[in-house]
Amino acid sequence: MVRARPRGEAATRVTPERWRQARRAVLDAGERFAALVESAPDPAARAVGRWSVAETAAHVTAIALNNTAVVAGGTKPFPVPEVRPHLAATTLATLSGGMNTAQLAAFTERDPRRLAARLREALAQVLATTEHADPTTALPWLGGSRLPLAGLLAHLANELLVHGWDVARAAGARWELPEEQAALFVDLFLVELTRHGVGRLLDDYPDPPRPIAVGFHSTRTEPVTLVVGAGVARVEEGGGPCDAHLRFRPSALDLVLFHRIGPVRAALTGGLLVAGRRPWLLGPFLRKVRMP
Repeated sequence: MVRARPRGEAATRVTPERWRQARRAVLDAGERFAALVESAPDPAARAVGRWSVAETAAHVTAIALNNTAVVAGGTKPFPVPEVRPHLAATTLATLSGGMNTAQLAAFTERDPRRLAARLREALAQVLATTEHADPTTALPWLGGSRLPLAGLLAHLANELLVHGWDVARAAGARWELPEEQAALFVDLFLVELTRHGVGRLLDDYPDPPRPIAVGFHSTRTEPVTLVVGAGVARVEEGGGPCDAHLRFRPSALDLVLFHRIGPVRAALTGGLLVAGRRPWLLGPFLRKVRMP
């Protein structure tokens, strides 16, 4: 069990061990995703929304390709340059219909084997470029936000994990979402993105009239409180008073946040438990912190 720290502004979650875990997650989830795409019996099968298996694989591959430029610190052009006009103005609400649509239209590869090969190459390049980098280095990210390098790799691993879940369902295959890897999305992405500044990312979602504090607790992550609403987005160390406390299994929370399963199903299977003085405020909190 991870011990709670004293109340106050949250410290960085980027540690040497978390950095190693993020790198291992990219390598492991990337190879599993590539192998899954190669073996999918029907690349045209619907995977998520209107995207087929092949289109979902192209989306993930294009993200990995562009991340080879992001981690290079501006010394390399974006392999899919059509996304650049969208970077500064993108919010979580416009991501799917804006940047993601533009990226998928520009990156036209749909052959599963070629996609798997390009994905492997891109991930290997990302890991090689960052091998000796400082994982706390903050990089410009979507919508004027900032994200440390460790958070960028956690996001990349999460794209592989969640979309691997999509492709596996379409292919009738098994897909594992390891708890250690899913936990990185909370510790290294959500917490670190909020610590460094969310920019415009939440601007298009309804803002609660007052800040809502939700404590996040699991055996795989550091206790933390996210406070959102009334123009506020900040992180505090866990352990203090909150409107709601959310105890979660990282894989379940990941799938709920990205709308793959509902919160009721997650609660019934033991993946989520909500308590606290005002547990109903978790609803407006999640409508503000809403993943695409």
